[in-house]
Amino acid sequence: MNQQLQFIFSRRSIRKFLDKEVSDAMIHDLLEAAMAAPSAVAKDPWHFIVVRNRATLDRITDILPNGKMLRQATAAFIVCGDISKAHDQKESYMLQDLSAAVENILLAANALGLGTCWLGVHPRQERMDGVRSLFTLPEHIIPMCGIALGWPAEQIPARTRYKEQVVHMEKW
Repeated sequence: MNQQLQFIFSRRSIRKFLDKEVSDAMIHDLLEAAMAAPSAVAKDPWHFIVVRNRATLDRITDILPNGKMLRQATAAFIVCGDISKAHDQKESYMLQDLSAAVENILLAANALGLGTCWLGVHPRQERMDGVRSLFTLPEHIIPMCGIALGWPAEQIPARTRYKEQVVHMEKW
C-alpha cells in the first residue's frame, strides 16, 4: 500500500463510537468536502440532513436494520438528492453525484480522525419511506443513505482490496 494513500486505505466502517461530540466546525468541514465532489453538469443535486438529537438517531435504527451503531454515534448525515435538479432529471446521475459526495465525507472524516459508517437507504422502498416520513421530505427529494459519524472507539487495520483479476489493460 502506497503510504501517501494511507488516508484512503485506513478508511474503514466504524461501528463503535466514543461518547464525544463532533464539533460544529468539523460538521461544516465535512459538508464542505462533500460539496467539493464532482457532479454531472455541475447540477449539485445533494441535500444533507445533519442529525445530532439522540432520540432521532435512535429512531433511525428502527428504519435501518444495519444501523444499530447509530445508538452510539453522536451525529449522522442523511444524504438526499433532489431529482428535479439532477442532470436530465435522471436518478442514475443523481445517485452518482451523491455517491461522490458521500465518499468525500468518508475520506474527510477519516483524515480528521473521525469514524463513519455508510448506511444504505436507496433503493429499498421501506427504508426510503421510513426516512421520508421521519424527516418529512418533500416528494422530489430522494433519501439515498445515512452516514453514522463520531469519534471511533475501535481501530481497524488499514487494508486494500486490490485484485489483479479485475484489472483489464486496454481490452477485456
